[in-house]
Amino acid sequence: MTVDLSYTEQGLAQGPPIVILHGLFGSKRNWGAVAKALSTTHRVFTLDLRNHGESPWLKGMTYEALAADVAQFIYHHGLEPCTVLGHSMGGKTAMMLALRKPELVSRLVVVDIAPVQRETDIGAYIKVMANVPLKSCASRKDVEDHISHAVTNVGIRQFLLQNLVREDHKFHWRLNLAALDSGLKDIADFKALPHEVNYPGPTQFIAGGKSDYILPHHKSTIKTLFPKAEITTIKGASHWVHAEAFDDFMDALDTFLKST
Repeated sequence: MTVDLSYTEQGLAQGPPIVILHGLFGSKRNWGAVAKALSTTHRVFTLDLRNHGESPWLKGMTYEALAADVAQFIYHHGLEPCTVLGHSMGGKTAMMLALRKPELVSRLVVVDIAPVQRETDIGAYIKVMANVPLKSCASRKDVEDHISHAVTNVGIRQFLLQNLVREDHKFHWRLNLAALDSGLKDIADFKALPHEVNYPGPTQFIAGGKSDYILPHHKSTIKTLFPKAEITTIKGASHWVHAEAFDDFMDALDTFLKST
């Protein structure tokens, strides 16, 4: 079962379409600066994936399910084929879409994630967020205090807190924490596909130089699944490449999008 994804559209009505997919705990709002920069030359769609942001909640976090949601979105808006850009979990979703439905994807951009299984500690973040007594919290500072002992990195803590919403004087998370928790194994995994399956279109991987999400030994797997893949490394950036090295990221992306 698929869901209708929440989205924001901007840019040239007749421009080449590009669909942007955020990572775990993220939302379409995280990509506002990139979308604005692309909007001068493209028709840009930033999506909230299921169980995130303003999109519906539905159990099931396999990449086949996430990719099916995005495929439905592309079909519904008549965007095929379009450029699809995804970061982290969104990158794996974009890869699965390109492998399963290559006719929908004219170009693929994968930001700091490889098509491999990866061990993760995200379960700890989900647990601490779920355990916050939101009903007794009077301010965002109260919520932050509850998670600060477990999430000591200020940047990550602020990133998680972007999902905190206050409505009718009550706080709630814009995340389906239960679905994320039950889908942890699927989120960390990337299902093996038949050996002959690959995406033949232009593909760019953009890695953070300080990140360990794309490592040298991943290259053979990347090239098997994406024969035309180019790997660009942004020095000094970690996992959130587009936020930490915006100008270098946009230069790399612009060069790829203008290439033949």
